[in-house]
Amino acid sequence: MRGKWKPEALQRWITSGQKSRKWILLVLSIGLVLAIGISLCVGSTFVSPVKIVAAVRNGDGQSSAYRIFFYIRLPRTIAAAFSGAALAVSGVIIQAALHNALAGPNIIGVNSGAGFFTLLTLYLFPTMPQLAPVGAFFGALICVLLIFFLCAVTGAGRLTVILEGVAIGSLFSAGVDFISVLDPDLAVNASAFMIGGFSGIALSRLLPAIWLILIALAVSMLSGSVLNVLLLGDESAKSLGMHVGAVRIGLLAIAAVLAGSAVSFGGLLGFVGLLVPHITRRILGSDNRILLPAACLLGAGFVLVCDVLSRVLFAPFELPVGILLSAVGAPFFLVLLLRMRRGSD
Repeated sequence: MRGKWKPEALQRWITSGQKSRKWILLVLSIGLVLAIGISLCVGSTFVSPVKIVAAVRNGDGQSSAYRIFFYIRLPRTIAAAFSGAALAVSGVIIQAALHNALAGPNIIGVNSGAGFFTLLTLYLFPTMPQLAPVGAFFGALICVLLIFFLCAVTGAGRLTVILEGVAIGSLFSAGVDFISVLDPDLAVNASAFMIGGFSGIALSRLLPAIWLILIALAVSMLSGSVLNVLLLGDESAKSLGMHVGAVRIGLLAIAAVLAGSAVSFGGLLGFVGLLVPHITRRILGSDNRILLPAACLLGAGFVLVCDVLSRVLFAPFELPVGILLSAVGAPFFLVLLLRMRRGSD
C-alpha cells in the first residue's frame, strides 16, 4: 500500500552506504555534545552557560557557579558519560562473543560480580578506595569466565545462558548483602550502590576507572572486524585461522574491564548494555566496526539524558538514575525475550 513505511525499509535506507553511516555517527556526536551541555547546566539549580564560562575564566572559587560546576556537575557529567559508553560497548562485545542477543552486563550477572568484588575490596582495604576499579574488574571477569565455562560444558542455548547468568548474579548479590551485614557503615553506601547513581561523586574517585575505560574503549574500537568474524560461527572463524577460544576470552576480558570500571563508581546500573546495542543494531545493522563507536556515543548520551531527567522529574527531590534506567529497560527486555521465544518455537 502506498505511503506505508516499514522499519525494514528504514533500516535498508540508513545502512545503504558508508556515507549515511557517517552522518548517523555525526548526529550521535552532536547529540552527545548537547547532552553534556545540558547536564552541566541543568539540575536542582540552573546555571547558565554564560555563568559557567565566566566562573571558569575568572577562577572565582568562592562563587556558587564555580562550586556547582567543578564539584557537582562536572564530575557527575563525566561519570554518566563514561559509564554509559563503557556499559554499552561492553554489551556489544558480550552479545557478539556469546552469540546471544539477550546478553548484557547486568542480565548475565556481570554487574553483580563487579559490584560484589568492589564492596569486598572496600571492606578489606577501607583506606585504599583507589583499588575499587581493580576489584570490580576481577569480579566482572570471574563472572564472565564462569558463564563461558558453563556454556562450554553444558552446550547451553540462548535462554539457558540467561538463566545461568541470573543464578550467578543472584549468588554475587547475596555476597553483597553478606558484606553489608558485616559492615553496617559500608551498608549505607551499599544501598545507593545497588540502585546505581552519580550523586555526590568526586573526580578523585573517578580518575582510576576513567583511565581503564579509555584504554578498554580504544582496544574495543579496534576489535570490530574480529567480532564480525566471530559472528560467522566458530567453525567458520577457525577455518579463517582464528583461535576462537583465546580470542573470545580476550574480548570478554575487555568487556569485563568496561563493565567493572563503570560499576566501580556508578553502581549497579541496569539495562544500558542490553538496550543501547539493540537500538544501534536496529538502526545501523550488525557490522561491529560501525556498531561499536555508535553504541559508545549513544550509550554516553542515553545515560546523560536519563541522569538529567532523574534530577528534574521530581525536583527538588532527586531520583537515583538506576531506578529510571530499570523502569525503561525492564519492559524492553521482556518484549525482546517474548519475541525471541516466539522465534524459537
